[in-house]
Amino acid sequence: MSGRAWVLAAVFVALLLSRLCHSDILWADADYHLAGAVQVLAGRVPYRDFWFDKPPLVLGFYALAGAPSGAPLMVLCAGYLFAACLLARVVARQLWSDVEGVAAGVLLGFFLIFYHHAAVIPVAVDAAMMVPHLAAVALLLGGWPLLAGVAAGVALFVNVKAVFVLAALLAMRPALRTVVGFGAAVAVGVVLLASLGALSGYWEQVWVWGFSYAGSSPEDAPMLAGLSRSVNWLGFHVAAVVAVGVCLGKERQREMLLWLGLSVVSVCVGMRFQPRYFLQVLPVMAILAARGICTLRGQGNRVGLGVVGLLLLVPVVRFGPRYVMLAQDLIAGRAHSWSDVVLDQDSHHVAEVLQREAKDGDTVLVWGYRPAIYVYARMTSGSRFMDSQPLTGVPAERHFRVSEPVAAGLAAVNRAELVKSRPTFIVDALGFANRKLAITEFGDLGAWLAGYRVTGRTELSVIFTRVPDTSSR
Repeated sequence: MSGRAWVLAAVFVALLLSRLCHSDILWADADYHLAGAVQVLAGRVPYRDFWFDKPPLVLGFYALAGAPSGAPLMVLCAGYLFAACLLARVVARQLWSDVEGVAAGVLLGFFLIFYHHAAVIPVAVDAAMMVPHLAAVALLLGGWPLLAGVAAGVALFVNVKAVFVLAALLAMRPALRTVVGFGAAVAVGVVLLASLGALSGYWEQVWVWGFSYAGSSPEDAPMLAGLSRSVNWLGFHVAAVVAVGVCLGKERQREMLLWLGLSVVSVCVGMRFQPRYFLQVLPVMAILAARGICTLRGQGNRVGLGVVGLLLLVPVVRFGPRYVMLAQDLIAGRAHSWSDVVLDQDSHHVAEVLQREAKDGDTVLVWGYRPAIYVYARMTSGSRFMDSQPLTGVPAERHFRVSEPVAAGLAAVNRAELVKSRPTFIVDALGFANRKLAITEFGDLGAWLAGYRVTGRTELSVIFTRVPDTSSR
């Protein structure tokens, strides 16, 4: 292989090793998609047979792979993210040369390793959209606007923020064919959902609930929180920021600035500024930074290259030790003591209890937001709901702290539907943190819940089992 091929191979190996360090952990929101995949593999259709408030393609990706967990999941995710790195190379090569292309792939891989775990491990909607996002831009730059629009339409069924991908394509190179391609891809998706009887559910769960979610920031001071998180993100990516500054200071990059600006706008939607949202900005930053680094190299500016190299140590020093700690625990066969994995460890414990008690065909309702329980126990939901968000009206990102619903009417309707179901087990994984949202606190569920008794507890969860019906005896 050539030297550049070896460099890219090293990127894949690094991505793989970093993911394998997390092989016994499931991070939100990937566990949600895996839990949905477990339902699909049991013959259930999302939006129709179970509530799923994310677009369908990541769910389908995991379902086709058999809803893996552990090392197989991490290998799958490393391969997918490596595809994004290769596409970043294609885009940069189209703009400049393959030197910038390889640099872009390396930088994207680097920042997919050394940043916040919830943003990058494993593949959820924000990370998953990088592949169709970059594919759309690569197709546009390659002179294929119709296919670029198709790729953006595909991206919409990965992440609704793909509307900003379409906007970026049209801003960079306006073309009716791009809109036609986008519309065609969306139309195909709509027809497929309608043929499964899932279209109305898709609209309600992804779009109606999604707008309720996006329109209610959990922050008391969202602008201040957004500024703080943006500064943090820029700080950890300061090497890329400096290199981007070099690029833009030397060259007029109108198309890239439009792409960057619209990607930044997408981060601001909903005023949450979660770390994973910045993954829509990361690809264009990596590509511009690659050009900046190559510019410094071409000028023989060793000082500038040295500064960028030193700044790359910032995320390594901050996040690198976590990988060492996790790897040491895996090699030694001991439980992680990292506070961030406490919920996941409790999900493991709950699943162990369920697996000991469950018979074939038994089902479970998880009250709270702990989809990993479905994955670890390999059990399906006993109702149309996999978690309590649509039943309380309180999004998961805030339900540990506050109890006010963002969609009280919808939640009440959903609880009325819930009482018609009879899951074998109920796991209250929320009441320990917010007593007001414990399942026992909802009066309209009282008579239904009377048919269950507490049969087990873990540190953070209460397990209810349905009482056998003896009325006919």
